Amino acid sequence: MGLLQDKLAKYDLPQRIMAKGVYPYFRCIESEQNTEVLMSGRKVLMFGSNSYMGLTNHPKVIEAAIEATKKYGTGCAGSRFLNGTLDIHLELENELAEFVGKEDAIIYSTGFQVNLGVVSCVTGRGDYVICDVLDHASIVEGRRLSFSNAVKFHHNDMQSLEKELKKCNPDAVKLIVVDGVFSMEGDIINLPEIVRLAEIYNASIMVDEAHGLGVLGQQGRGTCNHFGLSDKVDLIMGTFSKSLASLGGFIAADKSVINYLRHNSRSYIFSASCTPASTAAARAALHIIKSEPERLENLWRNTHYALDNFRRLGFEIGNTSTPIIPLYVRDMEKTFYVTKLLFDEGIFINPVVPPACASEDTLIRFSLMATHTIEQIDYAIEKLAKCFKQLDIIK
Repeated sequence: MGLLQDKLAKYDLPQRIMAKGVYPYFRCIESEQNTEVLMSGRKVLMFGSNSYMGLTNHPKVIEAAIEATKKYGTGCAGSRFLNGTLDIHLELENELAEFVGKEDAIIYSTGFQVNLGVVSCVTGRGDYVICDVLDHASIVEGRRLSFSNAVKFHHNDMQSLEKELKKCNPDAVKLIVVDGVFSMEGDIINLPEIVRLAEIYNASIMVDEAHGLGVLGQQGRGTCNHFGLSDKVDLIMGTFSKSLASLGGFIAADKSVINYLRHNSRSYIFSASCTPASTAAARAALHIIKSEPERLENLWRNTHYALDNFRRLGFEIGNTSTPIIPLYVRDMEKTFYVTKLLFDEGIFINPVVPPACASEDTLIRFSLMATHTIEQIDYAIEKLAKCFKQLDIIK
């Protein structure tokens, strides 16, 4: 065995968790992503999905993907920069730009690639990339690849942000990059205060709308729209893999910014183009979100109902106000055990442990869809309370 293999072979944390019978990852689903899924021939309630609008199995979305595949084939066999641009890419980019209130947009093959390719290239040496400590891993990786000064501020702490801004060279470019809705904690960024500070310290703003798109704002246009501040945010990022029921991502901004990214963002230029099926599915989902407002109404009905019940039963849920509800356990071993107990009760839910959170902040991530019924939510909350009490997490 070589030195590399010898080093990596020492990593046995998954095997140790498997030996305890509570390994919670890579569980195989044998059906469509819906409020119920089939696993090992058994129906399980899904409360671990990011399909907030419940569109992954919508007939119009499926049909759009099929028709695009029939017309364009299964892939573009190249990058957008060369032979991989289709008319449906351009059409979707125009619609996304309009939806989030920007002049232009470009599509990447994944949401992760958007943040990786944008954050790493829009600033340079001597500039600053300023991030919330709980920003998504894709933002962190983009910041690591940047030649700019990396700056972090405490989570949603505007005093901490201002303290860091004061340290920056006033003549350098400063880009504040934040999640609109934080993917594990479910809380919303204090965007009005970020905009105020950005104006004082001449900084630019990028908001990751992965978990805000389809959830917040008019017609689900996102966090920036929710606060009426789309015109004050320089770059708006979104992904297709949540509310848009597909795979891919986009960045929207002024035409000059998009022109620069189109010719300099390496994860865009050197990656294969977003597939016809993914593009068409995302576009169909966008049309449904705009034409079926009852989906957003249902999502928020479910969210308020669940939040009220979790609080009533004594769950610790932090500062969430969205369909992402963290149920804090604050013990890694108990987090794995409660996940297993819930699965045995027919509830699929996601454990969140390091490196996705601090060791003292482990939690169960409960996420809602517009298509969940009140009866399904009641059943899940009943089982959650039972299992949390069994492990003495709540009284």
